[in-house]
Amino acid sequence: MLKLSHVFLATLVSISFAKTVNAEPTATLNVVVNGIHHKKGEICFRVYANEKGFPMNSTSEAQSGCAKITGTSVKKEFFGLKPGTYAVAVVDDQNGDRKLNKDFFGIPKEGFGISKNPTVSIQTGTPKFRDASFVVNKNTTVNIIMKYSLDS
Repeated sequence: MLKLSHVFLATLVSISFAKTVNAEPTATLNVVVNGIHHKKGEICFRVYANEKGFPMNSTSEAQSGCAKITGTSVKKEFFGLKPGTYAVAVVDDQNGDRKLNKDFFGIPKEGFGISKNPTVSIQTGTPKFRDASFVVNKNTTVNIIMKYSLDS
């Protein structure tokens, strides 16, 4: 009976090592948001793995989370991302509803930001995934500048 338990234990250990060796590599994404105007509320982040739902809803959201505002800059880390193409959307969430509030015309009433800081205006409309996306195949840092109005 004792030998059988050793064989069982050895089999479990070898299986766990086999999984570790074959594990797909992952990376950490550091998102730094600068230019925050408020000292209250939180910055909410959505990391997207493709264009579906970008940048307004969570359809293709790979990860998300919020960070309390403590100054003019906030940093959040996202761990375990598989190599691929991603884009990030952020909101200066002042009312705690974890979404970008807009007026009757669809113009944002809260601060927002998009990776690669594309122009956001009435002419350009909502940024496309391709204009905000970047490749993650190792640990990566992305800087986003918060906007509190549309670009001219």
